Amino acid sequence: MAIHDRGLIKWQPAAFLTEQTALLREALIDCEREAKPVLDEYQLAEFDTRIAYAMEYLLDVRLSVWANGFTEEVVGFVHYINPITKDLRVKKRDGSVERLEFEALVGVEVDE
Repeated sequence: MAIHDRGLIKWQPAAFLTEQTALLREALIDCEREAKPVLDEYQLAEFDTRIAYAMEYLLDVRLSVWANGFTEEVVGFVHYINPITKDLRVKKRDGSVERLEFEALVGVEVDE
């Protein structure tokens, strides 16, 4: 009678179901979420000034955008601002255009 080794299978958990794995992934993602930063009126006015300056001189901007607990960065130049719908359009370096809402902005830096 020969002994057959199962290799790495013997070290893996046997009873994890796909639902349990999905719940664990969601729990890990929820732990990494952050609350939206609270911005005062001075910071919002500073964002407006930086965006206007970047548009006037066709400079790239680095926008920090908050969405669903995570902050992502969008880099490009501001192509259009719509004050009625309160959004702006950023043309990225790859040529694509992304629409961003003013309320989602949490940081604006001008790349000179």
